Order: sequence, then structure tokens, then C-alpha cells
Amino acid sequence: MRNKYFDLIDQTFYFPQEGFDIEGGNLLFNGVPLKYLIDKYGTPLKLTYLPKIGMQIKKARNWFNRAMKATGYSGNYYYCYCTKSCHFSYVMDEVLKYDVHLETSSEFDIDLIHRLHDMGKIENDITIIHNGFKTKNYAYKISSLINKGFTNVIPVLDNPNEIDYYNEYVENTCNLGIRVATEEEPNFEFYTSRLGIRSSEVLSFYQEKIASNPKFKLKLLHFFVDTGIKDTLYYWGELKKAIKIYCDLKKICPSLNSLNIGGGLPIRNSLGFEYDYKYMIREIVLQIQRACEEEEIEEPDIYTEFGKFTVGESGAVLFSVLAQKKQNDREVWYMVDNSLMNTIPDAWGIGERFILLPVNKWENDYRSVNIGGLSCDNSDYYNSEVHEAQVYLPAYPEEDKEPLYLGFFHTGAYQDALSGYGGIKHCLIPSPKHILIYKDEQGNVVDMLYKEEQRAEDMLKILGYV
Repeated sequence: MRNKYFDLIDQTFYFPQEGFDIEGGNLLFNGVPLKYLIDKYGTPLKLTYLPKIGMQIKKARNWFNRAMKATGYSGNYYYCYCTKSCHFSYVMDEVLKYDVHLETSSEFDIDLIHRLHDMGKIENDITIIHNGFKTKNYAYKISSLINKGFTNVIPVLDNPNEIDYYNEYVENTCNLGIRVATEEEPNFEFYTSRLGIRSSEVLSFYQEKIASNPKFKLKLLHFFVDTGIKDTLYYWGELKKAIKIYCDLKKICPSLNSLNIGGGLPIRNSLGFEYDYKYMIREIVLQIQRACEEEEIEEPDIYTEFGKFTVGESGAVLFSVLAQKKQNDREVWYMVDNSLMNTIPDAWGIGERFILLPVNKWENDYRSVNIGGLSCDNSDYYNSEVHEAQVYLPAYPEEDKEPLYLGFFHTGAYQDALSGYGGIKHCLIPSPKHILIYKDEQGNVVDMLYKEEQRAEDMLKILGYV
């Protein structure tokens, strides 16, 4: 019987697989030797593998374009990056290499847009879709972009009163979108999403507030299912409702030409992840196409707002196991050198699971363990995976000179913003070092320190002690 950790992975999953391989007994992430990075920078360590971002954009764009070509779909596909998933300049620089459009969620996003424009990184004709509930300042800043000459700004109306802001602030004409409020899954805490306009009111709202106002032109209908794009009766049902509203609206609104299906394309959270991207995207295109043919209307351009899919699989966090604690006859704890709550807050907040793998000791026997963070909080732990209600990792003697190193992978979306990057952390545990990995002009992989580990003075200054 084979009880090595490598055997466990090899017998359970197809391995190696995209993004993960073994060389010399140690883990590679997208071909990058993680043990080399740990030896160079130490742990805890955050890393961002920038080339993955472009790979994801090209994948999604190819899936949609091929589905449209195969089905004879007459509309175009537009990829928007959802900025809230990761606002960092190095991410935006990488994203904008691939001729994508942008989606914003708050008023401060608009300051970011102005900065990108001033730096020459975007042009006035880039499409910018503005989502979220609009405060007065957010609507004013959106209007400022329009007045400045951005020709493809589309504020998506989240409630009927929002249009009054643009009527006041926009100097000339303005394109608009409408977000349809979707019904939540039956097991959710409330019935209808708080975001968007009630589906029963969309047509009457257009006729009363938009159709007769020469300042506005309705271009886009937006809908988004919070649980993501899944092959479920619930998702297909909500998609069909949105398409039906689009068709009904198109018949009375000639300027309407785009359907925005939002984000929600999933990323891999397990080595056993299975998702038929090509089937799902082809089926979405077919559903829209068939409905339009039945209603005898022109097929819309399709917009998506992929954020997590764009940047999620580019990120990882690496830890050292500091000690082993056996608290009873059954439970063994591996204590790591930072707080899990601070570095991957979704694992604590919403029970999100990430790909968890050891960096070294793949030839050791495996055992069931719990992973404990450094904070004094009872919730600072990780003890299950998507495919298993346990965590298995290599066993090793405590006197072993080389620690066990662990990696949580595909952590590139939302974790930095939710943890308050560079700010105060739970128990004043510092943010880890952060490195960027990219390819130079010759195609060589290069690693660069982006931010040092947070210092005590940094936090004391925020707290008012310095």
C-alpha cells in the first residue's frame, strides 16, 4: 500500500495539471519553483503570477468568439474587467494589454479611471460600465467622465431615482444601462437581489423616464446571478427571464443593442475541479440567439464582467509550519506563521475553499491535520477542502531541519481588499511580503519584491502612536 503524499494526489486527481507540477520533490506553480522563492524571500509570502491574467482573458474571449462563430451569432463579444476584484496598478497594467473594457463599483473607482487616463493607459473611447448603488458623488463623478469626453461610459441604473442625477449633471447626452433585479436561490436569506430594478417595472420605467428624454439613450440591459454561472435550473431560469425582458424592451427601444450577463465564471478551487466552460458559454450564446430568433429581433452584443476569473488564479500565499500540536488522541494541528483570517479572509468569512498543497516533502507519508493561524481567534483555522471534509498533508518529525511549507493557491481576487492591504490586521499580525512574477521581453521569468512585510511602526502610525 502506497501512503506517500504524492501517491495520495496522484491516485485522487489528474496530476500534474495546468499550473501545478513537481520537480525534484518540490512544487512548481505555473512553472515557478516555489522552494526557490521561499529560500530567497522567506515566509509568509504572497505572490502574484502576472502572465496568468492574460491567459485567462484570452481563454474567455476565445470561448465566446468560437461559440458565436459556430452558431452563426451576429452580435459581438466584449470582455470587461471588474476592477473591484483587484485594483492594483500591476493588475490593471496587465489587464489593459489585452484590449479589455472596464467595470466600476464605487465613486473612488472613478478617480482610478482618471489616473489611468492621465497616465496614457486608457483612451477616451474605452467602454466603462458603472455598476452599484449610486451615491450622489458617484453619479457626479460618472457624469464628469461623460462631460470630459469619454464616449462609451454606460452608467447602469440600479434604481429608478438614479436617472435624476444624470439629468442634472450630464451636460449633453448620455448612454444608459438598466440592471434587472434577479431572484435569489430558494435557500437564500431573501427572495430578490437588493441590486437592480424590479423586472416587472423595467418596461414602464423606460417608457416613463427614458424614452421621451432626448438626453438619454438606453444601450444595455444588465443582469447578474450572485451564485455565478452554473449549469443549474436556477441559473438557466434567471437567464431566460433576462433574455425575455431584453426582447420585450428591444421591441420598444431601438437603441438597445447589448446584453450584459455580468460575471460569475468560476475558477479552480480544487485539483478535482470540473467545469465545462465551452459548453456553458455555447449554451448561453444559443439561449440568447434562439430567443431573439423567436421574437424576430436582432441579436445583442454580449458583455461580461469577469473579475475573479481574470485575476483569481494568479495569486498564492505561502506559509511555513512553525510547530505541530496534538491536542487530543485524534486531532493534530499544524501552526503556520501568519493568520489565515488576515491573509485569506474569504476562508473565514464565507467558507471559501482554495487549492491547498505542500511545497515540499511530497515523498513523506500523509496524515489528516488542522491548520491553525497565529491569531488568538478561535476561527483562525482551515480544516476542509472542496472535495474532502478533511485536510491531508505530509507528516514529518518535528526535529526535521527543513520546515514543511504550505501554499494556498488561486487567492488573487478580493483577498487583499477584504483583508485591508497595508492596514491594521487582527492581533496586529503583519501583512506578508508580496512579490510579483512576470516575464521580461525575452520571455524569462522574473521575480520582484513589490512590498516588504509590514512593520510595527506602520501599524503604530495608523493607530496614532507615532
